[in-house]
Amino acid sequence: MKTNSIKILHIDTGKSWRGGQQQAIYLFNALHEKGYKTALVCNPQSPLEKYCQENNLPLYPISMKGEVDFVAGLKIALICKKRGYNILHLHSSHALATGLWAKLFYPKLKLIAVRRVDFDIKKNWFSQYKYNTNKVDKIVCISEAIKKVLLKNNIPDEKLITIRSGINIHKFERVKFDENFKSELKIPENHIIVGTIAALTGHKDYPNLLKAAKIVLQKFANVTFIALGDGPQKEKIFRLTEAMKLQNNFVFMGFQKNIGLYLKMFNIFVSASKLEGLGTSILDAQAVGLPIAACKTGGVPEAVKHNYNGLLVPPGDSVALAEAISTLVSDEKTRMKYGKNALNFVKKFDIKNTVKKNIELYESMLN
Repeated sequence: MKTNSIKILHIDTGKSWRGGQQQAIYLFNALHEKGYKTALVCNPQSPLEKYCQENNLPLYPISMKGEVDFVAGLKIALICKKRGYNILHLHSSHALATGLWAKLFYPKLKLIAVRRVDFDIKKNWFSQYKYNTNKVDKIVCISEAIKKVLLKNNIPDEKLITIRSGINIHKFERVKFDENFKSELKIPENHIIVGTIAALTGHKDYPNLLKAAKIVLQKFANVTFIALGDGPQKEKIFRLTEAMKLQNNFVFMGFQKNIGLYLKMFNIFVSASKLEGLGTSILDAQAVGLPIAACKTGGVPEAVKHNYNGLLVPPGDSVALAEAISTLVSDEKTRMKYGKNALNFVKKFDIKNTVKKNIELYESMLN
């Protein structure tokens, strides 16, 4: 199928920058570079708008004020009709609602929804309608685990397709390890760094990680934990850290753009999430050769092979997580082996594969 017959308008309602926004941009950027007619609809003054402006990418800033905002849907429908877009790629649950409004006003549109979370569809009427209506042509699941959840929620198999999230596996190759970075952060030179990149939200389960950290720090004096991320539970998590007297060895760095600098400093990457669609931060960590300690939840077992590139433990089990971290802290040989395996394992998550499969999906829908 010719490139100019596929015209994709992406919608992302996110007002922050997390893994979902990064995935949307990866795909959008690649399609734009390949010559497809494509653009992004996002909220004004969002990080996505800023990114598109800085990188001269086609953009429609439209205020999307929730799932009943039919005005936003009408505006998008008019853009599609005028500019000839035939596919809406909807990168979140809220974006799906907006896309359904747009299709109401312009029925010719094909709709692709993306499901990035591994929990059940909400029981309210509209959430059930969004995912079950025949107005949605395909639902992209970013892991097999998510597909299983949707099948359990009675979504027909023929409506679902698994296209795993990907990363730029070469993204951090030019990032140089900074020998002075530890001292700048006032971390002793001999400390082993256990790092995580996760929003400060409930499903990332920071209490589980903090409990595991306390156990590890009772065994090892030469360990520092570092967390990158921001979120609505920040103050609650900070208070818990202080209550557990971990603030000297558990450092919160907030949201960071240059995560490569930190990944190159980390010795171990940890994911304590109790819910996780796939875990692209885990993939980023593997791209720099880090061994992984993670909770076996959602799509994580698709990203981490136990005893090969990391260690998997039951979600919510802080003792088991502490044991996995302690194993990697105490055994440099295992750390190096898992890290080397990670570099090889992560190749199958190259974003090029994700883009290729999405293009194949567009072609099949229009055919």
